[in-house]
Amino acid sequence: MKLLPFENTWPYEKVGEDVYLHECPDCGDSNVLTFLKTEQLQDAFDNVKTQLIMPCCNYRITILQADEDYFWTSERQRK
Repeated sequence: MKLLPFENTWPYEKVGEDVYLHECPDCGDSNVLTFLKTEQLQDAFDNVKTQLIMPCCNYRITILQADEDYFWTSERQRK
């Protein structure tokens, strides 16, 4: 996979089985609990394209890969 720019990343936090975003990249809502399942997160770790729909505003994020701190996405998240 080609190197993705840092602008295409977004930080997340895993607490138990839940995945949180400190802030929604689209609407700015804080402490967003996502509907991302453990299996989907594992797919992202394995570089399988994963869809994440934000529950606060229905913004769709395509996760290309993930590491312990960031989702690496197909679109620019940082403005």
